[in-house]
Amino acid sequence: MNIVVAMKQVPDLKQIRIRNREPVLEDVPLTFGDIDKNALEAATALKEKIAGKIIVVSVGGDGLEDTVKEALAAGADEAVLACDASFARIESDRSAVMLSGLIRKIEDVGLVLLGEGSADNYSGQVGSRLAEILGLPQAGSAASVDLDDGKALVTRRLEETEEVLELELPAVVSVLADINEPVIPGVTMILKAGRKPKTVYGPGELSGDATVPSTVRTLSNLAPEQDRKRVVVKDVSELIAALKAEGRIGR
Repeated sequence: MNIVVAMKQVPDLKQIRIRNREPVLEDVPLTFGDIDKNALEAATALKEKIAGKIIVVSVGGDGLEDTVKEALAAGADEAVLACDASFARIESDRSAVMLSGLIRKIEDVGLVLLGEGSADNYSGQVGSRLAEILGLPQAGSAASVDLDDGKALVTRRLEETEEVLELELPAVVSVLADINEPVIPGVTMILKAGRKPKTVYGPGELSGDATVPSTVRTLSNLAPEQDRKRVVVKDVSELIAALKAEGRIGR
């Protein structure tokens, strides 16, 4: 049985600037979102219970083959990708369709893991859409995932309670950000990542690729204005005093 982890290529949020309430994405490096890394870490924790592989699937633009090395270094055994400039900013409905096409290319899929929402727009739709397309049972808001006797045992964290579900495999599970703390890959794992297998598909090679009109359209993506205070400090002690005065750090 193989575990598939769906990951999304997104701009590095730490390096995005805001101009006129809109994100400036030019020259911002691409990465995988933190919650996608949580999903991959959850898969690696289950690997000893399966006889198969951890396979990453992702849909993205031209730099995706470089970005996926992060996942291969962090424990994935191989990657199955859809890469093209036209795939760079597809909406959640098309993303689910294309991910389903990639997953259908993989044999013996027992579990599909993904983050509860992507780091860029956090629509939270892809897991449910993907399960519906594949005809699989699905659980979201997973705080823990385990495998036992052909079933997935999922603890869902809700607002005021926890719910434990038993899903027949294969199944789709969306995980929360606090399910685990992803391990930072060491140098050896990073070097091995470049030698792990990747299969890449382009336009027209998957059912339901990006040429299919989307039923979802993002109208705007706004952020609060970030005005600089332009406070000049001469040394560290003045900086600390200024931060204390604003209540940013304890007195």
